[in-house]
Amino acid sequence: MSVRVKICGCRTPEQALVAAEAGADFIGLIFAESRRKVTFEEASEIVRALGTPLSEMEQQAPPPAFRTAEAGLRAWFEQGCGALDRLLQRKRPLTVGVFANSDPGAINEAVDECGLDLVQLSGGEPWPACLLVNRQVIKVLHLGAGDKPETALSRVETGSAMAVLLDRADPGSFGGSGQAIDWSIAQRIGETMPFWLAGGLSPDNVVEAIKTARPWCVDVSSGVETDGVKDPAKIRAFLQTAKGVL
Repeated sequence: MSVRVKICGCRTPEQALVAAEAGADFIGLIFAESRRKVTFEEASEIVRALGTPLSEMEQQAPPPAFRTAEAGLRAWFEQGCGALDRLLQRKRPLTVGVFANSDPGAINEAVDECGLDLVQLSGGEPWPACLLVNRQVIKVLHLGAGDKPETALSRVETGSAMAVLLDRADPGSFGGSGQAIDWSIAQRIGETMPFWLAGGLSPDNVVEAIKTARPWCVDVSSGVETDGVKDPAKIRAFLQTAKGVL
């Protein structure tokens, strides 16, 4: 199966539909402070343009569907990947609300009002905070220049988030900086558990990133923009290139 792709930071239905039609698996809508931040109204328009939210579909899968009795990182997050694939069979793309250090009540208000399918926590929140959100959670793990695989893995916990996204640690930024992490470090983390990869990806380097790091999903924002605006040609090129990697 080809790598999954998240196009993050969409701000209009038109941008999201370009990504969806090109084969995106996830569309990220940013509620954290960012130049890509969307209002509830803008997010709702995008969500509706992409189809019926999972929460409104019949026979909704129960939230703990991915849980496993095994406590190991690999078993837990492989179960999470399996659950996400099952959700993608019902709806593609899934919408992901991106938050950073927000109150859980505010997150849940946004999720319910806008009809989001999943939540991404990007602000270094404690792992138990994932359990306070009424959607399944993708938890960002920020990697600094001096981080080693073992130190990064020591900060990962099971029992809450269903997926981990690796991104670069930058002061004052929660992602979308366009700066890459060390893919060889990500690859070594991948020997222990599946993960999502973000940071500095573009149509020009995504093949090398996938072949080196072997992520379950790649996440791009600034790499498919021109002058700070989502570029349909770059979105299509990124998806075609990433999905073409065996």
